[in-house]
Amino acid sequence: MSGPQHDPSLYTHRDVVPATRALISVSDKTGLVELVQALAAAGVEIVSTGSTAKAIADAGVAVTEVSSVTGFPESLDGRVKTLHPGVHAGILADLRLESHRHQLEELGIRAFDLVVVNLYPFRDTVASGAAPDTVIEQIDIGGPALVRASAKNFANVAIVVSPERYSAVTEAIAAGGTSLGLRRELAAQAFAHTASYDTAVAAWFAEQLGESQSHAQTETQTETQTETETPDAAADAQFPAELAVSATRTATLRYGENSHQQAALYSLPEGHGIAQAVQLHGKEMSYNNYVDADAAVRAAFDFAEPAVAIIKHANPCGIAVGAATAPDGIADAHAKAHACDPVSAFGGVIAANRPVTLAMAESVKDVFTEVLVAPAFDADAFEVLSTKKNLRLLTLPEGFGREAVELRQLSGGFLAQTPDGFEGLDRSTWTLAAGPAADEATLDDLEFAWKACRSVKSNAILLASRGASVGVGMGQVNRVDSCQLAVSRAGDRAAGSVAASDAFFPFADGLEVLLAAGVKAVVQPGGSVRDAEVVEAAEKAGVTMYFTGERHFFH
Repeated sequence: MSGPQHDPSLYTHRDVVPATRALISVSDKTGLVELVQALAAAGVEIVSTGSTAKAIADAGVAVTEVSSVTGFPESLDGRVKTLHPGVHAGILADLRLESHRHQLEELGIRAFDLVVVNLYPFRDTVASGAAPDTVIEQIDIGGPALVRASAKNFANVAIVVSPERYSAVTEAIAAGGTSLGLRRELAAQAFAHTASYDTAVAAWFAEQLGESQSHAQTETQTETQTETETPDAAADAQFPAELAVSATRTATLRYGENSHQQAALYSLPEGHGIAQAVQLHGKEMSYNNYVDADAAVRAAFDFAEPAVAIIKHANPCGIAVGAATAPDGIADAHAKAHACDPVSAFGGVIAANRPVTLAMAESVKDVFTEVLVAPAFDADAFEVLSTKKNLRLLTLPEGFGREAVELRQLSGGFLAQTPDGFEGLDRSTWTLAAGPAADEATLDDLEFAWKACRSVKSNAILLASRGASVGVGMGQVNRVDSCQLAVSRAGDRAAGSVAASDAFFPFADGLEVLLAAGVKAVVQPGGSVRDAEVVEAAEKAGVTMYFTGERHFFH
């Protein structure tokens, strides 16, 4: 439906708009007292609601209750306060139009030229684990209406949704009024604010719907149903029919993947990942630093044991877990990860899933490293590493974890999927396909290799020994080349190692490369039409082979 049409010739120009009357209603009262004191000093009349009005009055600043403007008391437990023509006509009136000014006079309504609103703490309420009824009460209705109305009428009204903008607005008012440029900028921020808020509400409802559908599906499933009968229903429950993504720009980066590209970092409000990491030291993070750091923490946090991943161009050049007998597990993990490929580790990005200790710091400091990210740094470790002025040191947010749904942008849209992981799929679910059953130590290495292989770009082959990668073949367009690359990188260490393949061997030729290098055991998904040929090659060599029944492609 189109809106009303106006003749542009009827508009009068308004650049600087003096502030004479403000409506203030905020849940986040940060900086409120300083704001209203500055407004009062500039002679601005203040109208407010509920607890905001009380806070203003308690600060000794004159305030008019909104009920005096509307002629109605706040009602329905505060659900209805500002939804009234006496408020919204005063915000939406386009004072460039003589007809609008005349109508306000006839209706006895005074215009607002400043609106300060921030919304109910919906996200915080959800994060607290509150019951659904409590969450619903934090869905703001009047607030977004005020924000959107003010932003639409930015030609006449300055809308402020963040305490961070209070000083800029009060400085402008003290200098004579808000400029059109400032009001337009505030309006853009306001619409982004309400869009982000609505996205959070929509995501919560989608989650509630998904849980409800999942519960109903569980209740109605019978033992005779097969795995293939429910994926569409499960996907429908996981992914909403409409997807809105809202994030806040937290950094403008020097450049993108290449120097001629522009770039920025955006952070999701509920995120607990690399985008929320805190930089403690070093040069400014680059686009590529963030990409590699994300790959590194994903790899390291696949393991429950102390683990370190060293990443170069989004691929691991070393992954390891600390030995249970090591006096310093994370230092042991780093030493073994670095030993996998010391040449490629030069200029790499390191992630640890435990706090960085002094022993680890001492081994890192002599190797040129771009980024080191961990949950924390021991004080003496930070003292050592901070002597490297360019080394970026980052701490992960508490509760680091991957998103429930991962998005990948493609031309014209997005792909969405649940993250790849190992939940409920450990070695107890594997099938022995060839050779004798492996002993516990070999099984430990196979399980390590299988998990480490997930973080290698497909086609992926990873050789491992004693909880550490010794050779990695990544990103090749056929599996034989990946096998040859892994063996080449491992050198003499290939003999007696174990191997993991992220997907099945389509022919026996790739496996034969590993067998010729002396690999003693292999883990792979299985499922090829030529599995029998591959199994026969392993049996002939007397090599143990397990099928996992799942693959871990990574593109």
